[in-house]
Amino acid sequence: QVRLTESGGGLAQAGVSLRLSCAASGRDFTSVLMGWFRQAPGKEREFVAAIDWSFSSTYYADSVKGRFFISKDDAENTVYLQMNSLKPEDTAIYYCADNTRSMYYDSAGDYDYWGQGTQVTVSS
Repeated sequence: QVRLTESGGGLAQAGVSLRLSCAASGRDFTSVLMGWFRQAPGKEREFVAAIDWSFSSTYYADSVKGRFFISKDDAENTVYLQMNSLKPEDTAIYYCADNTRSMYYDSAGDYDYWGQGTQVTVSS
């Protein structure tokens, strides 16, 4: 049973940084992609960032490009999302997700496993 556990969310002022972590356990295979999505109140879940597990290629939504950075620690089976220059519009629940079968990094439907989410609230 694959389990993804996010941590690192919280309340922040605009302009500061937060780092989210996603620890994967119970996985006996190599994933294709690990991704971060977010969902703001009243909005659909949207892609934020993803990383290719084998080659470490990274992908970002235009709204976070240049401010957010995704990375991974193979030994710890952990993926990170470094969020810099936070804006109030970054307020959302952030979800970590595991894609085991495709390279469609921005499609939530292609991800097989999801974490429980961590709240990020950015005040102006």
